[in-house]
Amino acid sequence: MLSSLMNLLRACWLPSSDNIVHSNSDSAGRREGLLWYKDLGHHMNGEFSMAVVQANNLLEDQSQIESGPLSLLESGPFGTFIGVYDGHGGPEASNYIYDNLFQHLKSKNSKPNDVFEYLLNISFQNAGFTTEQQSMSSDVIKKAFQATEEGFISLVAKQWQMNPQIAAVGSCCLVGVICGGTLYIANLGDSRAVLGRLVQATEEVVAVQLSAEHNVSIEAVRREMQALHPDDSHIVVLKHNVWRVKGLMQVSRSIGDAYLKKAEFNREPLYTKFRLREPFNRPILSCEPSISMHELRPQDQFIIFASDGLWEHLSNQQAVDIIRTHPHHGSAKRLVKAAMQDAAKKREMRYSDLKDIDRGIRRHFHDDITVIVVFLDSNLVSRASSVRGPTTSLRGRGVILPKKSLALCAPPA
Repeated sequence: MLSSLMNLLRACWLPSSDNIVHSNSDSAGRREGLLWYKDLGHHMNGEFSMAVVQANNLLEDQSQIESGPLSLLESGPFGTFIGVYDGHGGPEASNYIYDNLFQHLKSKNSKPNDVFEYLLNISFQNAGFTTEQQSMSSDVIKKAFQATEEGFISLVAKQWQMNPQIAAVGSCCLVGVICGGTLYIANLGDSRAVLGRLVQATEEVVAVQLSAEHNVSIEAVRREMQALHPDDSHIVVLKHNVWRVKGLMQVSRSIGDAYLKKAEFNREPLYTKFRLREPFNRPILSCEPSISMHELRPQDQFIIFASDGLWEHLSNQQAVDIIRTHPHHGSAKRLVKAAMQDAAKKREMRYSDLKDIDRGIRRHFHDDITVIVVFLDSNLVSRASSVRGPTTSLRGRGVILPKKSLALCAPPA
């Protein structure tokens, strides 16, 4: 009863941004209105810069950088984990990924099945996914994604009766892991990782896209969906000049979105706009990430991890050029501001006026934008994964809303 009342209050009341709590702690990042940023920090393999600008009433993007142990073993492996989680339909899925994905990478929840496995685990100090092979691997990352998906779908099942709309909440998920000189990129949805690589002959820094995207605006993704669902002529539909899966969403892979994965969640009391007319007996969306491995070279200068809110306004090369031609300090904030300037230009308005528009209304001008720029020091990247380095843990943040600062608003549509 209490949880239902709280959900109702959250839907009908929004905290006033006039009373936003501002943090001036550089270690926790800084704020300028709806912009949060960390100008420069250190990870095991170099430096990083991070920024988030909020456009939605509730921030749907979540992000993190974790540098240090990648397992529960004292002996490692050690490295850097980067995550960008672009939610849709609400913040629940992206928040859940933030709370659970990295932990799943480090440790699995299942207990040994028998005494032999238990003794084997003890002998290898097998405390986590990563410790099963004593190193990082694509399989480790895939298991962590799967465990996160299963956990969130289980949460949806538990909350279905009280909060059925959570079945229509999901998130894209972009992850990078640097370990032992190898970069792993895993992606669901349309966030993007772009490498800045130095071409020594010309001294140019060229953009190399590392992540595969799953957005049906891409013809190859549409063909993939049609091949996976040959019996459904409406698996991808052009609606209002935008390609969408079942006329509902643009991404073909995600965490969550239970209503397009399990038929039991595609029925009343889910809102009519989400319910399909035809029944389905297999998942429409996938939660299997595209994973790639890249051996890092001395020419690899930096990697930009960002939600699609950035890439709607900047090309890969434009983003790389901005980073290349400026100091490391404030790099992520610089990219966010460049994207916002483009958003303002498209609306024929001044950037200063766009900055004054509050969250919620701001979403009509641009999406939530998250950027993490990871600079690579080749001397540090080449170190073995067993070598310890500085430990870092930082979460990208939206507007912090103090208690007792509620302002009346219209109920959501």
